[in-house]
Amino acid sequence: MPSDNVRCVPRKIRQLVADLEHTGFYLVPGGKGSHRKFRHPKFAGSLILSGTDGEDAKHYQEKQVRNAIRETTK
Repeated sequence: MPSDNVRCVPRKIRQLVADLEHTGFYLVPGGKGSHRKFRHPKFAGSLILSGTDGEDAKHYQEKQVRNAIRETTK
C-alpha cells in the first residue's frame, strides 16, 4: 500500500556544486572548513555552500542553488 507521505531522496552536495559550475559559477577563495564560496558575473554577491561532497544537501541549500541558477539565466 503506497504511503501518502512520500519523501524524495535528498541530493548530494557534489550534485549542487556540479549544477553551479555547469551554469557558470566559479569557486573563489574564502570560506572556512567545509564552506565553499561561489560567484557568477550575473549574480549579485556570492553563494556560500556548506558541507562535504558526500553529504546530503539540506532543503534550504537546494532551494538556494535553484534560485541562484534561476537568477543568472533570466
